[in-house]
Amino acid sequence: MPTLNPPPVALTRLHASALPRRLPLHGVTGSRQIERAWMQRLPAHTLMQRAGLAIARLACAIAPHAQRIWIACGPGNNGGDGLQAAALLQGWGHQVEVTLLAEPERLPDDARAAHADAVAAGVAISNAIPTGLQDHDLAIDALLGIGASRAPSAAMQACIDAMHALPAPILAIDLPTGLDADSGSWLQGGSARQCIQADHSLSLLSLKPGLFTAHGRDAAGTVWWDDLGTSALQAQDTSSPDAWLQGVSLQPEAASAAIPAPHASHKGSFGDACIVGGASGMEGAAVLAARAALHAGAGRVYLASLSARDSGPIDAEIMHRPLLHAHDLDALPLAGASVAAGCGGGQAITEHLPALLQHTARLILDADALNAIASDTALAGWLAQRQQPTILTPHPLEAARLLGGTAADIQQQRLQAASQLAQQRQAIVVLKGSGTVVAAPPALGMEPVIVHAGNAHLATAGTGDVLAGTIAAYWAQAHARNPAESAWQQAFDVACAAVQAHGRAADLWPAARGTLTAGQLASALQRLPG
Repeated sequence: MPTLNPPPVALTRLHASALPRRLPLHGVTGSRQIERAWMQRLPAHTLMQRAGLAIARLACAIAPHAQRIWIACGPGNNGGDGLQAAALLQGWGHQVEVTLLAEPERLPDDARAAHADAVAAGVAISNAIPTGLQDHDLAIDALLGIGASRAPSAAMQACIDAMHALPAPILAIDLPTGLDADSGSWLQGGSARQCIQADHSLSLLSLKPGLFTAHGRDAAGTVWWDDLGTSALQAQDTSSPDAWLQGVSLQPEAASAAIPAPHASHKGSFGDACIVGGASGMEGAAVLAARAALHAGAGRVYLASLSARDSGPIDAEIMHRPLLHAHDLDALPLAGASVAAGCGGGQAITEHLPALLQHTARLILDADALNAIASDTALAGWLAQRQQPTILTPHPLEAARLLGGTAADIQQQRLQAASQLAQQRQAIVVLKGSGTVVAAPPALGMEPVIVHAGNAHLATAGTGDVLAGTIAAYWAQAHARNPAESAWQQAFDVACAAVQAHGRAADLWPAARGTLTAGQLASALQRLPG
C-alpha cells in the first residue's frame, strides 16, 4: 500500500532561456514508439506506475494545501495514469474523488491494474462530477491522451465545463483534453470551449509539439516534463524527434553577462544589413526594420527606401539610399550584405525582386515581397533557382497565399505547413505566430524548431518588420564571424536565434510600462550572442 507521506519532490519545470539550447519534441507516432520500446524493456505496469508517481508528486507541489483532489479519468491509458495517481494521493492522506467515464472491466490492461490499486487505496470512484471544490483544492484532467483525434464526448464535455467553472487550479496529464498533440490546434470538430484550459500540464515520457504552438501555449499553462526514467536510452534507439524546442531550459538560469566582442573589432566585424522597402505611405515599416538591424548589432545598416517622399527622421547611424530606379540597387552592397526586402514594400518592391533574387547572397523576404512571390510565377521561379539560402518570414495569411490555402489551414497544422512551404519554395521558413516555427527544406535533414518566446506584446503593428531587421542583423554578424560555415545551417540557426531574441525582448518587457510598441521593441534588442 502507498505510504502516508509523499516522497521528496524532484520535478522538471520548463524555464525560459536566453541560450540557443534545444529539447526534442515527439508527436503521437514518435511518442508511441518510445512508449512501446520502454514497455518491452520494463516489467509490466512499470511505466504507468512511474507516471502515477510523477503526477502525484506534481499535484502535491502545485496544491500543497489541497484537501480534496478531483481526477476526471477517460477510458484509455491517460485515465489509467490518473487512477494510478489517485491511489498514491489517497494513500498520502488526500481526499481523492475520481470521475471514471468507462466501465472498469473495459479499460486497457495497465489502466485496469491502476483501477484495482485505486479501489484498494479507498478512492471514491463513480461517474458523477463532484461539487464544492475550493480554490486551494485541485482538479486533474486525465480524460484524453495523445491519441485523441475527435472533439470530446458529451460526458467528457460535462467534466470540461465543470473544470472551467472551478476556482481550483487544473493539472492536465500529458496535454489538455481537446488539444491536438501534434499541432496544438483543437481536436477535429472542437473549439476553445471543448478544450481544458490548464494551469499546469505534465508531459510524460516525451515533450509534445502541440504544447508549444498554435493554441497549445494558452491551453497548457506552465509545462512540466517527466521522462519517467528513460532519458539514458531514449535518444539512442527509440525515435528521432519530429521537431525541436528552442528557448527553454530544464534548469533556471542565472543572468549571465554577454561575452564581449574583441577589443580590436570594427564596424566591418559585424557585417552589413540592408533594408529594402518603405513604399509611399508605408515608409515607417522599413525604418522600423532598419532600426532593429541597428540595435541588433549589424556593423553598417543601409535603408533603401522605395518612396519618393521624405520618410521623416531616420537615425543618423542608418545610411539612407533612395531606391527610385532599378539601377539604384547598384549603390547597395548586395553581394556581401544580408538584405531584408519587402517591409512596407507595396507594389513597388516587385520591380526590384528579380535583381535581389539573383544578386543577393543572403536574402530575407518579408511582407509585400512574399505577396509578390505568391502572385508571380516568374518571381517564384527565380526564388527556386537561387543557389544561396533565402529566409521567408510569413504570418499565417501570407503563408496561405504562398501555399494556395487559407490561414485556418495553416494554423491547423503549423509544423506541417512550415515544412511544406520550405520544401515548395526551397527556403528557410519562419512561420510567425504563437510558437513560431522555423523550418528548412526536408532534404537538408534539419527538423523544424518551435521557438518558445514571445507573447501578446508582439501583436502590434510593425513588430514583424522588427523581426525582419533582426534576422538581417544576426545573419550579417554570423557570416562576418564564420564565413566558411555551411550557408544553409547558418541561415537556419540565425533565423531561430533572431526569433528567440525578438520574442524574449517582448517577454522581458515590464507590464507596468504598458503597450510595447515596435519602436520600443527595436530599441530593446541586443547583438547576436557570442
